[in-house]
Amino acid sequence: MVCADAPGADLAARLARRIRKEGPLSVADFMAAALTDADAGYYTTRDPLGARGDFTTAPEISQVFGELIGAWCIDLWQRMGAPDPVILAELGPGRGTLLGDALRAARLVPAFLRALGLHLVEESPALRKQQEAALSAYAPTWHADESSLPPGPLILVANEFLDALPIRQFVREEDGWFERLVGLDADGTLAWTRAPSRSSDSAGDAAPGTVREICPAALALAQRLGARIARFGGAALFVDYGHSGGFGDTLQAVRGHRPCAVLDHPGTADVTAHVDFAAFAAAASPARAWGPVTQRAFLRSLGIDLRAARLAAGAGSTQAAAILGACRRLVDPAAMGHHFKVMALTHPDGPAPEGFGDRA
Repeated sequence: MVCADAPGADLAARLARRIRKEGPLSVADFMAAALTDADAGYYTTRDPLGARGDFTTAPEISQVFGELIGAWCIDLWQRMGAPDPVILAELGPGRGTLLGDALRAARLVPAFLRALGLHLVEESPALRKQQEAALSAYAPTWHADESSLPPGPLILVANEFLDALPIRQFVREEDGWFERLVGLDADGTLAWTRAPSRSSDSAGDAAPGTVREICPAALALAQRLGARIARFGGAALFVDYGHSGGFGDTLQAVRGHRPCAVLDHPGTADVTAHVDFAAFAAAASPARAWGPVTQRAFLRSLGIDLRAARLAAGAGSTQAAAILGACRRLVDPAAMGHHFKVMALTHPDGPAPEGFGDRA
């Protein structure tokens, strides 16, 4: 019999053992284990991107996405007065594709490349290896979290990072709000349950069955970044799927590019939740929040249509069709254009970032 705590042991069995010993887990504890367990976490043990993974992000769809993010960073750096040095950081860099494309485009502004120090916030050993292969020319430094970034002006980007931060869920019952927990059914299988007593975190009145979500990790990140940007200057850019407040159960899991039950495959399925941009912006004070705007509006304001047309003009017919099709996917309202939102945080007295309208 294999010890349940041994490296590589089945994560569901270990979680069941933990529940028997300690009691039901919060949704946040379940998500943290499913995604970042040292031996069996989804992100710590595999490359989740592409056809062999479970999802494809915008940088993997088209190089134009990263190029436009690079142009956004350079434009902001120039509006900031071209500080030298400047910290360029990414949260959850994946394979390094976004920054690889962004920094290739940045060759047109050598002063920016000379000024930047590249910092990557990544926990996954598997992905760190791919990032090193893609970005070694820029001598990156890795961090387990953003709190160890060096002081100074910061330009930070994060694409599909916030959605994987662990959330807590609360359900409105007839007799009040109760936290949703992960327990065990009669067969010892992971199953939904609720806290034995009402939550002290009141969310106001709502119909029975209503679900409220909070993401303590995202709010803490927003607080730290807001304080840092207000002190040292700079900006942070977030691209993710989400909403601007309200109720609803947005927790979801994907395995093999197909939706699956959240509790069925811990460690081998991607578990995410929609981002509450309104709560994130409020927590980031005193930094100024811009947006969220749709990914379609943001990318079109940065010139995605013109860039795609120029790339297609220099390609053969088959490649040109692929270039234009990929860029359409990024901005099509029925694809990623409206589903994904973009928000920026800047110094309260800093310059307006490109791609946003009035102050949020």
